[in-house]
Amino acid sequence: MADATVGAGGGLQSVPALLHHNATRHGDKAAYREKEYGVWQNWTWAQTEKEVEALALGLINLGVNKGDFIAIIGRNRPYLYWAMVAAQSVGAIPVPLYQDAVAEEMAYVLDHCGARFVVAGDQEQVDKVLEIQDRLSNLEHMIYLDPRGMRKYDHSRLHEYSHVQEQGHAARDELTPELERRRSALGYDDTCVMLYTSGTTGKPKGVVLSNRNIIETAKASSEFDHLRAGDEVLAYLPMAWVGDFIFSIGQAYWTGFCVNCPESAETMMTDLKEIGPTYYFAPPRIFETQLTSVMIRMEDAGKFKQWLFRHFMAHARKVGPAILDGKPVGIWDRIKYALGEVAIYGPLKNTLGFGRVRVGYTAGEAIGPEIFDFYRSLGINLKQLYGQTEASVFITQQPDGEVRSDTVGVPSPGVEIRIAENGEVFYRSAGTFVEYYKNPESTADTKDPEGWVATGDAGFIEEGSGHLRIIDRAKDVGQMADGRLFAPKYVENKLKFFPNILEAVVFGAGRDTCTAFINIDLTAVGNWAERNNIAYASYQELAGHPRVLETIQAHVEEVNASVAEDDMLSGCQIHRFLVLHKELDADDGELTRTRKVRRKIIAEKFDDLVTALYDGSDSIYTETEVTYEDGRKGKIRATLEIRDAKVVPTAGKAAA
Repeated sequence: MADATVGAGGGLQSVPALLHHNATRHGDKAAYREKEYGVWQNWTWAQTEKEVEALALGLINLGVNKGDFIAIIGRNRPYLYWAMVAAQSVGAIPVPLYQDAVAEEMAYVLDHCGARFVVAGDQEQVDKVLEIQDRLSNLEHMIYLDPRGMRKYDHSRLHEYSHVQEQGHAARDELTPELERRRSALGYDDTCVMLYTSGTTGKPKGVVLSNRNIIETAKASSEFDHLRAGDEVLAYLPMAWVGDFIFSIGQAYWTGFCVNCPESAETMMTDLKEIGPTYYFAPPRIFETQLTSVMIRMEDAGKFKQWLFRHFMAHARKVGPAILDGKPVGIWDRIKYALGEVAIYGPLKNTLGFGRVRVGYTAGEAIGPEIFDFYRSLGINLKQLYGQTEASVFITQQPDGEVRSDTVGVPSPGVEIRIAENGEVFYRSAGTFVEYYKNPESTADTKDPEGWVATGDAGFIEEGSGHLRIIDRAKDVGQMADGRLFAPKYVENKLKFFPNILEAVVFGAGRDTCTAFINIDLTAVGNWAERNNIAYASYQELAGHPRVLETIQAHVEEVNASVAEDDMLSGCQIHRFLVLHKELDADDGELTRTRKVRRKIIAEKFDDLVTALYDGSDSIYTETEVTYEDGRKGKIRATLEIRDAKVVPTAGKAAA
């Protein structure tokens, strides 16, 4: 679609305008697929336009006005993406929410934006909104997609999605002139969507993004990676996350590629294999989970298969990335790699669902270098990007042939970057957000009058390559007591490379030594326990098992040896650690909904454990409040063993 013009006078100044363009140009091509009852349903661009138009007419019929906020809550489904575009078509502003958020979290967002309407995926989401409706003075109507379980509800303010469409279609002659007037009035600088930040440091902020922000960013990023109408993506990440919006709405509507929605979270990996996307994005945790699954399966394989896997993977790590980047590789190495492709790499990629991936990205937080290199060694064109909600995602991207695990690439097209004296990264671009809704103070603190935005991350631009390297969150980067650099995320990512470790939180700012909390991966460690005939009744019991602690200690000491090789960060070796008695959980406030660690909250909540790590204690008894899935609160009690880890002496300072 590179020949199309956008911007002032270009005509394609909104997502609904792009939809009409695709319905005209790619009318018979697949726009959406969804797996339901085990069968893939298909909608073309022409059909999508009709679905969106029927819902838009129904929204006008229901009383939606220009400027109204419409909350969208549910898993990735074509109908909910259509609801966002229908909202835009009538001049309203879609506000997607995290579907796994508890009612209390939803209450804040719905009240803050003053949503008059909610489009909910199913009974679970409707129930959460009904639970808090007395606190939502602006809420007038709810539309639900899945009618199961809804028959006996009071329908005075509840409406089935298909009925809203039917009513809109019935009033088509009467309402179409008003819909056309609203659509034609949409401007490039009108609001396209409002997305709430994950809230790592406080209450989420409503990030206002314009049509200009989304379309210009989608155009530039699509052209950077040569995305096209024939590409396939899998939409499985939260609809409230900016990445899903830019991939599944922005880039999809700019290029005309197909958005595929899995049947459920449980079938996502199976659906991924069936679709075989050509363009794929996943946060590091997804790649970590998939690698863990591979390693577990190999441990269950026969001796010969294990040998074959290790042999060819060692070769892949040696030459795979170079072959992928088109660099010179010896003929025998190429022949051996080709044999590995037949025996190991190809089948493994197909099993993972990556057999057709032409462009793959990871972002959200830093990925462990070992994990990143593993996928690239298989011949998967996995790259890193650096972005934020406030940037409409893209700040930097890695060009083909310049992909490395230790950088996040060069500035995306149209993006300017500068590094402040304190090392903080600043950027400005056409994707820079308009404002934080109802929060002029935070807007002014984040974006200056010239449009430069403070990322909150510390980094530097490499001389020669021009690539940006991110060290850590600026607020997390500090100094140890002796002045050495402290960057916890660097160490945490190395720890999470091991399939047995799900999460890690490192402490050490202003201290003489670094310590860590560790979460085991219940799937990986549970599989190991089963194979070794180790019985356990709970996560807590397995996490405290002596053999599990020995294994985790070996991992920590291996990471220490690796960290010691980095002159700048060698002081971040872990001297003492403990394995937590519970998984860190977003429902308990320890992680954001995008599973980022809320470091300050964890330090405060587990203050007794941090103290014990530094006072020489061998163990610590603790009680922790937890939130169950049904919202009830409870307490778990445990006595945790604290272990010392071997560290490697470095030139900066002799290790204890």
